[in-house]
Amino acid sequence: MMVEEKVSSPYEIRQGTSPVILGFPHTGTDVPPEIADRLNDNGRMLADTDWHIHQLYDGLLDSVTTVRATFHRYVIDANRDPAGVSLYPGQNTTGLIPETDFDGKAIWKEGAAPDEADITARLRDFHAPYHAALAAEIERVRAIHGVAILYDCHSIRSHIPFLFEGKLPDFNIGTDMGKTCDSAIEQATLTVVEAAEGYDGVLNGRFKGGWTTRHYGRPDTGVHAIQMELAQSTHLETEAPPFAYDAAKADRLRVHLKNILVRIEQIAPGLKR
Repeated sequence: MMVEEKVSSPYEIRQGTSPVILGFPHTGTDVPPEIADRLNDNGRMLADTDWHIHQLYDGLLDSVTTVRATFHRYVIDANRDPAGVSLYPGQNTTGLIPETDFDGKAIWKEGAAPDEADITARLRDFHAPYHAALAAEIERVRAIHGVAILYDCHSIRSHIPFLFEGKLPDFNIGTDMGKTCDSAIEQATLTVVEAAEGYDGVLNGRFKGGWTTRHYGRPDTGVHAIQMELAQSTHLETEAPPFAYDAAKADRLRVHLKNILVRIEQIAPGLKR
């Protein structure tokens, strides 16, 4: 059982002065006891966590602001539209409060799946506070620099037939087909990825940016957003329990992630409206 039955603040913030903000909507593993009691054994594994992603990015960019959701996506998914609109209509995906895991297997005990009242309560207690905190940091950073760049940090197993065919590329850049950030940010990120020896990547492939990226990314207002979905094979020992962090793999990957973040930060002054 990997579930962590905790009640805490729905988010953690580290404030910095860089124009770049790192968002972590899916690294949290906190689950309130009354919700954990409703998960079945499969759900209590919390397999769909973005394992160790906040550790992977730690220390890569001086004075970067970070906003991290502490609650697990099975409580409510901080990277989904609060109205419940699908990110990828017609494709398999998981919703605002997932009914299944990424393999399409049930995560709730029989008769214990969340209902509309649960959705309303969890939007109020988890989803809304996280996004209020994120929005406030975006405004704070934009006030300092005249521009803010949200880099939303994610990871996922490299093989999930329920969601996509074959093996996922190592780096999956999402900008909603270029709508959520200036092309210079997109190109700088892609340039690093394409030059990263031993890795592959794609721009706006299976993952084009989640609700967070699409919601906040408004280049005409000085707020830019980009999502990076990493295959977990790039930094985990195995993509199965206990999902252990592989320091050697991670150190190789961190070189490229640092390069991306530094380049994005350097671009920021030229993006002022």
